[in-house]
Amino acid sequence: MKLFSKLFILFAPAIFVACSGGGNRSTRSDGDTLHLKYATNLKIIRYKDFTSVELADPWNEGKTLHTYLLVSKTAPQPDNLPAGTVVKIPLSKSVIATSVHCGLVESLGKKTSIAGVCDLQYINIPWVVEQCKKGLIADCGSGLSPTIETIIDLSPDAIFLSPFQNSGGYGKLEDINVPIIETADYMETSALGRAEWMKYYGMLFGAEKEAEEMFQRVEANYLRLKQLAKSSNTRPSLVMDKQTGSVWYVPGGCSTMGRLIADANIDYPYGDDAHSGSLPLPFENVLEKAGQCDLWAFRYNSPQPATFASVVSENDGYRQLKAYKDKNMYGCNTATSTFYEDTPFHPDLLLRDFIIMAHPDIDSLGATRYFIKVTE
Repeated sequence: MKLFSKLFILFAPAIFVACSGGGNRSTRSDGDTLHLKYATNLKIIRYKDFTSVELADPWNEGKTLHTYLLVSKTAPQPDNLPAGTVVKIPLSKSVIATSVHCGLVESLGKKTSIAGVCDLQYINIPWVVEQCKKGLIADCGSGLSPTIETIIDLSPDAIFLSPFQNSGGYGKLEDINVPIIETADYMETSALGRAEWMKYYGMLFGAEKEAEEMFQRVEANYLRLKQLAKSSNTRPSLVMDKQTGSVWYVPGGCSTMGRLIADANIDYPYGDDAHSGSLPLPFENVLEKAGQCDLWAFRYNSPQPATFASVVSENDGYRQLKAYKDKNMYGCNTATSTFYEDTPFHPDLLLRDFIIMAHPDIDSLGATRYFIKVTE
């Protein structure tokens, strides 16, 4: 997926949703609700012969975005199911439109369930790339406008797509009688909240135990690192990302990135902002509010590593940033790293990077993994 689209899915630019999150409702009372510690937009209820999964509408508080009814492939479909999209599990032949969820499926040990992908040129998972070269995984075109004919020929058991506010639906894909799994995890307001969605995705692919165990590891490591960050004697300030087109998208204070920055014990100029999406701001606004930040961390997509010269060649105004003057810049090249494949469901890896960047007095973590310091 193109860099802008990837940023959209990961951190929801220009979508304004309050930190409180949406609500979920269930019309039955005979099921057992799965306890979720962090996810606010997901509700899972187990019944005797099916599982109901309700996704809260992150753009309309109190409303439901989608309800799924998970039923076993090997058992007769239950009678009198409530309203919802029936998904027969475990999935074994799905089209997955984002590298984010391809990475998760691979980490759950279910990579052979990937039948098709979108935006192949932006996927950095070696196994997926190799299978596509062999023709064993189909290239289904753009994630924003998949190739319908290719998907129909695949006869997948599900299509994973990211919902957007006021998107107008999924067009002809809604008419081919294949469940569309709306991957709204990116609208969670905490890193662990988004990561916890792996429990739901694990159910879909028959990897519930693996997902539960993986989340426990991620959670434990994240909380350990968060506590470690508090022990630092420093609390530098940070400005995020770069201008895209005519605006500079910065993570809102209640976005997963904004709250992760706070968990890294970093002073973030937009930390008090109450939105879970990113904020589209003019360059002058960012310069005024965040121009004196100690650190600058940004993502980019390029065949070559970022340099001081390449950065200012895009916008000479970057010279005014204190972090540029002090040569305290870190770039994450999404063309060569697995940032998008790893960090949404392994936020502990990203938290580790931010702690290393911000707290040199904590010297037990080694080198950064995704954000590399610009040195020339």
